[in-house]
Formats: sequence, C-alpha cells, structure tokens
Amino acid sequence: MIGAIAGDMIGSIYEHHPQKKLDFPLFSPESGFTDDTVMTLAVARGLLGSGDFGKEMKILGRRYPNAGYGSNFFHWLFEDEVNPYHSWGNGAAMRVSPIGFGYDTEEDVLRVARETALVSHDHPEGIKGAQSVALAILLARKGVNKEEIRGRIRADFGYDLDREVEEIRPSYHFDVSCQGSVPEAIIAFLDSSDFESAIRLAVSLGGDADTQACIAGGIAEAFYGSVPEWIQKEVKNRLPDDLLEILERFISRYSKE
Repeated sequence: MIGAIAGDMIGSIYEHHPQKKLDFPLFSPESGFTDDTVMTLAVARGLLGSGDFGKEMKILGRRYPNAGYGSNFFHWLFEDEVNPYHSWGNGAAMRVSPIGFGYDTEEDVLRVARETALVSHDHPEGIKGAQSVALAILLARKGVNKEEIRGRIRADFGYDLDREVEEIRPSYHFDVSCQGSVPEAIIAFLDSSDFESAIRLAVSLGGDADTQACIAGGIAEAFYGSVPEWIQKEVKNRLPDDLLEILERFISRYSKE
C-alpha cells in the first residue's frame, strides 16, 4: 500500500502541471499527500477495524478537508448519511489498494472492493475501476505474470490494455473518469521494468498524475515485491503522525515480505 501513497505524493505536483517526459524529479519540497492518500488510509483503517468504509472516509476526510477532493465528494464528506452519488470517477480506484493487499482470494477482493466503491461511487464504472485495481494487485502479489494480468483484467472488465504508454501519451489529457484513466494507469504498470519506472510512466501520461501514479504504484509494489527504501523514507517523512500510524499498522498486519 505504501507504493500507492508514494505514487500519490510523486504525482501531486504534476496533476495541474502535466508532465510528458520521464526524467522528472520524483520528490521536491512541494511533494505531499492528497485526497488519494487520505482515502487510501481510510480504507486501510476500515480494514483494520470497523469495516465501515464510508464512516472511516468521513472521519479522515473531515480531518483533512483541504486534501484536494472533487466537489461532489467534498459535499459527500460533510453529509450526515453515507449516500452514494452514482459517481464514475477514479476516486473509487485510487483508494482501493489496501483491499488487494489485505485479502487472499479473488472472491473476497472483488466483494470488498465493490463495498469500498459503493459508499460513494456506485456507478458501474466506479465499481469496475475499484475491482480491476484490487484484482490486479492480488494477481501481482500471487506472482502472476504481466501478460496473464493483462488478459484477466481485459477479459473481466473490458478495458483496452493492448496499448503502450508511448502511443497513449501524445494525445492523452486529464481525465478523472475510471473508464478514461484506470486502464492507462494499469498500462503504465504493465510497461514498467521496476517500481520507479511504473511511477514515471504513469506521471508521464500527462493526465490525473497523482491518481494514476497511485494506482500504478500499488500494483507495482505488489508485483515487484517492495518499494525502494529511499522512496519509503520520503513518503513516511511527509505523512503526519496520525496517517503514518495507520500506514504502519497496516504494514505490520498485512505485509507479506
């Protein structure tokens, strides 16, 4: 899961300043966590304790109201009830990585990924985005090779994964929909050679950089087995104590290393 948070932090400064090259600084003084990290850790906290994902999202989201939420989700955060608003946005996909790391069967991963989406993103595309990312993480953890992962996600979710970042990048633009950003983030992982290259490829699409790097980073961590120590250190140094505590508890309970 720390790979997803790393992707969010690295992509954070490029979300509104699109980057189409690969040779950019991974971290700068301005790099920091966004709503992707807050919501990922809310899902992790739900998994660690209550199982009430909507409640945990509202608790952490209200604690960090300026993390960069979309307007509809921001309004959702401050409603008393957990009422989904039929969103197809990629928020459902960017926060789901704890489920891919926390469960060991496809049935459980798909079921709980759906639960994490339904609290807000109950549109079929929102659910599909969450399930596809969680399943990709599980398959990567289990040592399934990239072509098999590509085939499963393509067959189960209908995403066009028969493309490469190099051909997508020139005409790609900012897109917050699951259907317009999740397949491309998965392709960034599929085209990668290690964790760092997955993040660089995702950011270099020039789209929703923090979210797409968050998605690619979670899958890449699962596939390559770890996140470079220096990147982990940068991430932990940028998290406030309460968020770091959730991350450390999750790693302690679910790390398979």
